[in-house]
Amino acid sequence: MARLRLPVLLVLVAFVTVTPFVVMVLVAFAPPGGRTLPGAFDVTRATLRNFTDVLQSADITRWALNSLIYSLVSVLLILLFASMAGYAFAKKRFPGREVLFWSFLATLMVPFQATLIPYYILVSEMGGVDTYWGLIVPTLANSQAVFLMRQFIVQLPDELFEAAKIDGASEWRVFTTVVLPLIRPVLATLGVFVFLWHWNDFLWPLVIGQSEAMRTLTVGLATLEGENVTINQIMAGATITVIPCLLVFGLLQRYLTDSVATSGMKS
Repeated sequence: MARLRLPVLLVLVAFVTVTPFVVMVLVAFAPPGGRTLPGAFDVTRATLRNFTDVLQSADITRWALNSLIYSLVSVLLILLFASMAGYAFAKKRFPGREVLFWSFLATLMVPFQATLIPYYILVSEMGGVDTYWGLIVPTLANSQAVFLMRQFIVQLPDELFEAAKIDGASEWRVFTTVVLPLIRPVLATLGVFVFLWHWNDFLWPLVIGQSEAMRTLTVGLATLEGENVTINQIMAGATITVIPCLLVFGLLQRYLTDSVATSGMKS
């Protein structure tokens, strides 16, 4: 019985976690007309009608494209900036390095809601409202990403960087040929997290994207609740939003396990 405690506990936690997603999918495939539980359990009546209806009644394709641009561009830029900053904080010596790092890290304690109005005022004065750059740029200074990068890079052997410098490599060459190949696991891990954060982001896209054409998928689906749309169609739209997350996680799962396996390794 003592050996079974942990497996039973994990099964219960998994059941509680997965149940809402299973119900979402069942309601999405249920016959249209507001049918929910327990009628949705009748899988013999499953239909794709809700998916076709929501795709025709709303501009989901445009919203999905906006979410994809927002997520992918943010991932690429955040990984680039965070890896460069993490390398500088981990391996470079310059005055005020520790003060600057911990000051930057202290921004994690400030909730985003407290900075929402200043962010909006700055972006609005620069003409960034209802634009892609206004949606993306304020999210690029990710202190959590810089912290994770710095903690991973600081464990890399200093001898690698010294050998590259002796061979005459420039700073950019050291970064691209030594640092980036070695931090691929943490890049993949952080890339998954950043993609999920931006794909599921709601508050900032809601504030900055004021026209229907600039809505992201999460904001667009939320607006459907106030329209003449059934719960089955809303669940169908929510099911569509989960698919890219599953694809990203499935493609990068190997790198996630590599990151766990190599964490804590030092020279």
